[in-house]
Amino acid sequence: MTYSTQDLIRILDQELKAAWRGDRLLLSPEDRVGVPIVTMALDADQVGKVFACKDFTQQIHKYQIEQQVSGIIWRDITVGQHHLRLPEIHQQLIAIESDKAILQMAKESVLQFWWQVTTDLHFWKLDNYHLQVLTLEEVHLAGQLAEWAELDIGRDEFYLALCWGNPKECHYRWSYPDSGCDRLIAASSEPKQLNIF
Repeated sequence: MTYSTQDLIRILDQELKAAWRGDRLLLSPEDRVGVPIVTMALDADQVGKVFACKDFTQQIHKYQIEQQVSGIIWRDITVGQHHLRLPEIHQQLIAIESDKAILQMAKESVLQFWWQVTTDLHFWKLDNYHLQVLTLEEVHLAGQLAEWAELDIGRDEFYLALCWGNPKECHYRWSYPDSGCDRLIAASSEPKQLNIF
């Protein structure tokens, strides 16, 4: 029997809770740090918990790849009369090869929802924690160039990530320019939350 995405999420949750309770033991966590002076400054029990969690998570990711278990979960977003069901990679899982195609197929519906809920709002691009004002045309062009789109909603702001490359790496700065996400914000006035996605 192959475990499903939901099974893996449940197993990860249970195992991570067990590790933080101290039910999982990692022998010699000091050896994992590798720098004796740093090891002396750290709490060995806490370091052991971190590495136990990391090791288990890596085993789950390896299982996903071997068994081709998707890292995608589905999230529902409703704003007024507009509803969207969108795929996203679960924060503790990885994207397998076929997940990128699912993200790409959802791009148009994500962008359509974005345009429906951002009517009469202003647009910004977040670049290295600096805001750049965008025109409607620039937002449309960015949407066309992206391989897939991710969406989130704040209290008074809408966040759109227009992504490309490897879904496992697109949110890390080190992966740029091969993988990445342009982060856009729609709001009635200058956005307040700059730490998004």
